Amino acid sequence: MSDFLLTPGKLPHRSQRWALRTLALFGWHVHFAPLPGPRGVVIVYPHTSNWDFPIGILAKSAVGVPIHWLGKEALFKGSCGLLLGRLFRRMGGEPIERRASTGAIERLGQHIRAADWYWLALAPEGTRNYRPYWRSGFYHIAMAAKVPLALAYIDYATRTVGVIDYVDLTGDIERDLERIRAAYAGRCGLHPEMAAPIKLAPPK
Repeated sequence: MSDFLLTPGKLPHRSQRWALRTLALFGWHVHFAPLPGPRGVVIVYPHTSNWDFPIGILAKSAVGVPIHWLGKEALFKGSCGLLLGRLFRRMGGEPIERRASTGAIERLGQHIRAADWYWLALAPEGTRNYRPYWRSGFYHIAMAAKVPLALAYIDYATRTVGVIDYVDLTGDIERDLERIRAAYAGRCGLHPEMAAPIKLAPPK
């Protein structure tokens, strides 16, 4: 996939230029190519630091594409929700359903299919701490919605944020994971030792 380096001169809106210049102050660059359609799922890997969130949000603002993301319910409820919930929603955030057997994945897949525009970003590791596997929700959501999977990264070694590839999942999990592993080879989080290996959690 061919992408391009975003520069302020290529961006039509002041908010995009501000976000890109803010990243540039800290030595970061953004690479992006047009999305392949109006609906899809984005995964971001590796996720090993709290800094990933502000860097990712600034990159999202620089790109200027509305992308939704799922956060813990605690971010949208209680005292945190009162202080920051509205801001998080304006930034594309939505509370994730953590209760088992709610049918959340199928409902989310249907919601994506029915929307005129809906791209959803997820961190498949689910946490910045080490896990021996990825959570499988991203895969099942993309399959349920029948949408492409965008492979995004935050690479601290090169200080770049971008999208490596767009993948049409086949349903052959190991085959799809091999392609994902190849795409992410060499990408480095802030704490490389905390990055999860690219394999799905065993079924319960």
